[in-house]
Amino acid sequence: MTRFASTAARGIAKVTESALGPYQSAVIRIGFAATWLLFLLREFPHRQEMYGPDSPWSWDLARQLVEGNHAFTALMWSRGQIWFETVYVLAVLSSALLLVGWRTRATSVVFMIGVLSLQNRSVFIGDGGDNVLHLMAIYLVFVRCAQVWSLDARRDRRERAARARGERAGPDRAGPVLWAVLGIALAVATGAGRVDGGFLGGWLTVLWGLWAVQGLWWAVGRFARTAEPRILLDVVANLVHNAALMIIMAEACLIYATAGWYKIQGSRWQDGTAVYYPLHLESFSPWPALSDLMSAHGTIVMLVTYGTVLVQVAFPFTLFNRRVKNVLLAAMMTEHAVIAVVLGLPFFSLAMIAADSVFLPTSFLRRLGGRAARVRDRLLPGGGGRAVPGPREPAAGVREEPEHPHVGFTA
Repeated sequence: MTRFASTAARGIAKVTESALGPYQSAVIRIGFAATWLLFLLREFPHRQEMYGPDSPWSWDLARQLVEGNHAFTALMWSRGQIWFETVYVLAVLSSALLLVGWRTRATSVVFMIGVLSLQNRSVFIGDGGDNVLHLMAIYLVFVRCAQVWSLDARRDRRERAARARGERAGPDRAGPVLWAVLGIALAVATGAGRVDGGFLGGWLTVLWGLWAVQGLWWAVGRFARTAEPRILLDVVANLVHNAALMIIMAEACLIYATAGWYKIQGSRWQDGTAVYYPLHLESFSPWPALSDLMSAHGTIVMLVTYGTVLVQVAFPFTLFNRRVKNVLLAAMMTEHAVIAVVLGLPFFSLAMIAADSVFLPTSFLRRLGGRAARVRDRLLPGGGGRAVPGPREPAAGVREEPEHPHVGFTA
């Protein structure tokens, strides 16, 4: 019992004292924000036909569907052209800000609103990657994804350095202003009856709850006289982060497991035609010569067919062996890169690679970050500054109190 209690205590301490996977959280933030940003910019000339007034899926049809399934989309608040352009621009802006990690607690919520608003407006547009992005946009709201590789992390590092020198950091003005602006916008939408309440308050409760939590975090960080309230909030935030990160990992495993087992049951994947036929479809052949080259060799088609099924079925079980997991992870990412080029599905592949990135080893991500910092310093001599370090590991046997430099709106 003593051994069990000791193990349980260490496990509880690990999930409450720190937000696990800081580098993995950062890379999925960057991956999904970049995927959505590139998609919006790529489809900017066609935005009217995809999500706007010129869409074949008309505004009235979309409104009827939303009223039935209670899906959230701000584009149903008005059918005007100006409102559509405003929502689209805000989606682009929030993606860019989340990509660089500026006020991620607020921008992640706006990012989620942009993704849901556009995708729920035209539900028949997408290639599979939109479903992954749809879910991950919601999960990212609960992940502390700006601990490293973000402007928030750089600001926190500078504040810690100033306190170490005995200097007093100036008050945070951008955070409270952003919180107030978002609160006013939400109050206007609520007063106009635009946000659906639904069961137990629905999206109305979710959005107001997120806004209130950020206000509470700022108030505690600003006015609390003791460290206990801030420690309590930090513990809760760590628990939510770790749970959300686990859900993201489970979601990725579920995607591959279901895809792999369904492929096993289908005759198309048993005889190889599931790979052969798409290579001859005009819609999936941006490079016809490359598609013909692959389909002309039966050995290549066989290896791709059975290799895809094998990797997808086996991947969830390889999480218990780090080396095998890393090999299959590299194989899956390579496969998605090939799909992006050969079948012309870049955004689907980017979304899946971003989801796979949650399983990348920390040592690899740290080396990758170090190399990126050196490249930046070469390109921007004297202007890049020092690389953003990751969370420090306490010395053996030393228990450090968590730091609380944030006042909400950040990591």
